[in-house]
Amino acid sequence: MALTLPRIYSSETLQNATTCLLGTDNLRYLKTVLRLKSGDKIIIFDGFGHEFEARIEDFSASGVNVCLGAQIPQADKKISITLAQAIPKAGKMDLIVKTAAELGADVIIPFTAARSVSRIEGEKAGAKVTRWQKIVREAARCSRSPQLAAIEPVLSFADMLLRATADTRKLIFWEEEDQQNIRDVLNDQRFERVVRYFIVVGPEGGLSRNEVAKAKESGFISVSLGKRILKVETAAAAILSIIQYEKGIFSQGAGEEEK
Repeated sequence: MALTLPRIYSSETLQNATTCLLGTDNLRYLKTVLRLKSGDKIIIFDGFGHEFEARIEDFSASGVNVCLGAQIPQADKKISITLAQAIPKAGKMDLIVKTAAELGADVIIPFTAARSVSRIEGEKAGAKVTRWQKIVREAARCSRSPQLAAIEPVLSFADMLLRATADTRKLIFWEEEDQQNIRDVLNDQRFERVVRYFIVVGPEGGLSRNEVAKAKESGFISVSLGKRILKVETAAAAILSIIQYEKGIFSQGAGEEEK
């Protein structure tokens, strides 16, 4: 039943809540677009892993009053992925954020690389982050993810490296790497129990040798996707899909239960 119901994001946490007020941004969508009425059922999620069956109580000028019903249980995530993405040319980052969120990235860090064509700073950077957060919310709604990917502020390359903690498997993807590919790294038995991944993807012009060297000094492993060179908007999607297939949400067989 839940799969057929409209799924709505709540900006308020639903933990320990029994009612919820959906703001005016949802008022027109629910009342005019979906033509729902008082008593109709919907699904509400807050992006923090809380998701409920719910019933619309009434509509008002301030929003939509909702009564929460049964909580929908969520499967535990096998892994956590942080995607650090060098800012590409205008417009491409929107698609990267959308796809990464749909593919289960937990954190997305936009950063400026030496060969980044686009430079985003100050108020413009804040506006972009706000836009990407909106894209993440929509991606979570459509992909039925109970959690929202967190969008970090735009960082420098050096500051981005510092965001990777010691307990993560740190991977930097570089087209000039000819020793290790992603399959080798993911099947390395020494790191079989790793559950946190931090991956770095460069801009259109790729990462510089100096940047890769600095990343290695910080504990990153240089990895390739093989001989094929992918467009920047395709690379992150391919990497996330491979990792999720090997270790994450796509690695689970049909009918297999989460442990």
